Amino acid sequence: MTNASIITIGDELLIGQVIDTNSALIAQQMNNAGFVVTRRVAVGDDYEAIETALSEEKKHSDIILITGGLGPTADDITKPLLCKYFGGKMIVNDVVLENITAIFKAIKKQLTSRNIKQAEVPDVCTVLPNKIGTAPGMVFYETINKTEKVFISMPGVPQEMKGIMVDEVIPLLQAKYKTTKIEHRTLLCADVGESTLADILSDFEEKLPLTIKLAYLPNYSMVRLRLTEIDALKSNIGNYFIALQNIVKEYLVTTEDESMEQVLGKLLKVKGKTMCTAESCTGGYIAHLITSIAGSSSFYDGSVISYSYQAKEDLVHVNNITLIEKGAVSEDVVKEMAAGVLKNIHSDYAIAVSGIMGPDGGLPDKPVGTVWICVGSKNNLKAHKFRFRYDRELNIKLTATNALNMLRKFILDEED
Repeated sequence: MTNASIITIGDELLIGQVIDTNSALIAQQMNNAGFVVTRRVAVGDDYEAIETALSEEKKHSDIILITGGLGPTADDITKPLLCKYFGGKMIVNDVVLENITAIFKAIKKQLTSRNIKQAEVPDVCTVLPNKIGTAPGMVFYETINKTEKVFISMPGVPQEMKGIMVDEVIPLLQAKYKTTKIEHRTLLCADVGESTLADILSDFEEKLPLTIKLAYLPNYSMVRLRLTEIDALKSNIGNYFIALQNIVKEYLVTTEDESMEQVLGKLLKVKGKTMCTAESCTGGYIAHLITSIAGSSSFYDGSVISYSYQAKEDLVHVNNITLIEKGAVSEDVVKEMAAGVLKNIHSDYAIAVSGIMGPDGGLPDKPVGTVWICVGSKNNLKAHKFRFRYDRELNIKLTATNALNMLRKFILDEED
């Protein structure tokens, strides 16, 4: 089995200024291609830290994938460091220079000496073309105890890294190594906690063969369950996945590795129905989740963000008396919001939400995290109160996920 390590470089990762999405994408691509990522490490823009990471990871893995630090500024030190580390010297690569020149010509910008310097690469590397950026990928080889180690450096810009990873790195590695057979099966559960599922599945886990592992992945009121089988001589994962579905069928949302908004979108498409949203506390986040799905225009009509009292009255026809007597965070208000948006947008179904996300604004009878969600159709509306206990960002995400799940269940209940 060929193991791989990922090294991400940049001070911005260590101080939390930038979220490391590159590692996730690299790991996904490697896994899909049949390679096992066993280690991930993040280091700052520091010579000693990067050198230490390179020396350490080659002890554990045959493939070391590096991202970051290839830009044209002084803090981008990865390229000169790799040149020194592998005993090379910097030279101008004509193909890279041609690519950089073409990019600047296309955007009608003057090519500077700093940009031209991007075409310099260590003479001991193999260059991987960057089709959308100026920093090329680089491949280095080192033999340790008769075992060849491969070091692949890519830019930190996510889209550039992805292009090189997909178009160049994966084909290179697949041609060089025998891949491992890795199979995953993932399902999604809702309305149940991780610990409860663990209790329900304790006997199931004990009976799993050594080649199959069960992982629990909790996130926003949901838990994904993933079965993974690696290099089994005879695959049994299908049978175990069916057994898993039967055990958790009470909480089962989907047997695919997909989001709640994707599940709801598929359901609406199958039924030929549409939906709309009236959002207060989520400020359009539910609409964002839905419209992030390609083709969502076939089932999503639109949204009204009615944050203030006045907007609720003017845009979704909430009665002023209801607002005064019940308050914006109430069953009556979300039902009127849902009815109002259905009247305005003429969808088959609606979601309406109103709540107190925090950190301020809570009341004794309505503390921070209190949320009312209403889902339904013109002739049938159902509302439910939730009490979330986290910060503003997480409360918004939990509201959105639960709202989407409520509408999913509402639509399925209509079939019964």
